[in-house]
Amino acid sequence: MEYVKLGNSGVDVSRICLGCMSFGKPGKENGVFPWAKDYNEAKPIFKKAVDLGINYFDTANVYQMGTSEEITGRLIKDLGLNRDEIVVATKVHFDMRPGRPNGGGSSRKNIMAEIDHSLKRLGLDYVDLYQIHRLDHNTPWEEIMEALHDVVKAGKARYIGASTMFAWEFERLQNIAEKHNWTKFISMQNQYNLIYREEEREMMPLCQDRHVAVVPWSPLAGGRCTRPWGVQTERSKIDDVSPMVWTTPEQDKKVVDALEELSKKNGHTMAQNALAWMLSKPYVTAPIVGTTSAQHVEEAVKALEIKLSDEEIKALEAPYVPHIKNGAF
Repeated sequence: MEYVKLGNSGVDVSRICLGCMSFGKPGKENGVFPWAKDYNEAKPIFKKAVDLGINYFDTANVYQMGTSEEITGRLIKDLGLNRDEIVVATKVHFDMRPGRPNGGGSSRKNIMAEIDHSLKRLGLDYVDLYQIHRLDHNTPWEEIMEALHDVVKAGKARYIGASTMFAWEFERLQNIAEKHNWTKFISMQNQYNLIYREEEREMMPLCQDRHVAVVPWSPLAGGRCTRPWGVQTERSKIDDVSPMVWTTPEQDKKVVDALEELSKKNGHTMAQNALAWMLSKPYVTAPIVGTTSAQHVEEAVKALEIKLSDEEIKALEAPYVPHIKNGAF
């Protein structure tokens, strides 16, 4: 396993982050990821990640309404992981009490409440990275940044991060923190993969210039970069979220076809080539790989050994055309 610093901090993280969105109580009645794996199914996946040297784990309060955090925390305890050596990240923003007053968002009230709820579910005294899952446009941004700063000063989080917003919004939030001498974000978790590369225009150069870690979510585009176009899996048949995120099949198919063609030529899987492409980018710290099998974890880690040639990278990137930048995804 390779380890790198998490942005402008001294924290060492594995170059592959295990996304724990795949863990939780299964079923649509328990959240938007009905294909989630319960504790017994998640354990071999998590153990394989640990055995391969992964020390960076990412979850969120909203994943299967808190049960992802519960399973993640239980696995950390049951596998006897050294808390000082692992990096645990979670998030706040989306509704945990849909339709109820103060049910979500990034108000001071909700941030302070949800960090305590997350820590209780995880069974931890603190998280290493506390992230705003999206930017709350209904709360003053000074309120958001001061609340996050106070979470850090209270010892409940070591660092803070952000996810999925426009570059100007991210820079403004950082400027607010700097102006008041509050804690600044050390990471940006945004969508980045072969079929969605809009972040290369502004966010990636900004993060590289400011030494902010880039930890992309869905580096395999919800599985679209792991198999030939049109092939269905048990997960894709019941996944109602992905169709809302990736809405340009005619554009995306050409990229996936190029990925499939390269895999036939160099003998690596489509997932490995997609991850190797991402890992070749100097601004990428650690892609967040959510998996539903131990084999997927092993496959992802092996991608670290693949060095694509300039010609291979060009072949993968050539079919891409601009997409509409969506601040929500």
